[in-house]
Amino acid sequence: MYPKIRHFLSEAAASSSDISAERKELLEKIAAAVRQRQKQGKISQLIFICTHNSRRSHFGQVWAAVAAHYFGMQNIETFSGGTEATAFNPRAVAALERVGFRVENSGGENPRYRLHFAEVVAPLVCFSKKYDDLANPQKDFIAIMTCSEADENCPIIRGAKHRFSLTYRDPKEADSTHREAARYDERCRQIATEMCYLMQSL
Repeated sequence: MYPKIRHFLSEAAASSSDISAERKELLEKIAAAVRQRQKQGKISQLIFICTHNSRRSHFGQVWAAVAAHYFGMQNIETFSGGTEATAFNPRAVAALERVGFRVENSGGENPRYRLHFAEVVAPLVCFSKKYDDLANPQKDFIAIMTCSEADENCPIIRGAKHRFSLTYRDPKEADSTHREAARYDERCRQIATEMCYLMQSL
């Protein structure tokens, strides 16, 4: 793992006191669902879902995958999707670059980003898609709703074995303001911290 990302994760893992008791309880419920799959000898597939699959759901997918690697967790796969497809927002990509990811951008209206976080590990491939896109699992997955709008508008997630509402404030609210980068960094760190807590709870 790249040293800068490892340092970022070590700080995130040490910041569990920043997580409220209510959110810790929810993260522990997600961890229990993952453990149930592990006891059955099954791979735990986590899909992070928000409306546009452009910011928070990608942060969830990326940090869950990297935290699982950091803590040596096996049989965990992470994905993301939306209720509609747009593009992985470049502001969110920039926040990940600031913490040490090496990013390759395929270009186009909905680029496929290859996010490298370690020399000997395959990069994460991220692009915007609907949650039921064929690139994602179609059944027996764990759905994690990262925005309240998607949570409210999708009372049923087809194929989900478990569903949890783990919502975050949208950093989009700071777009084109002097607080933009700080707000994206804040959300990036919050989600990294909670994904570290989740993986440490397994």
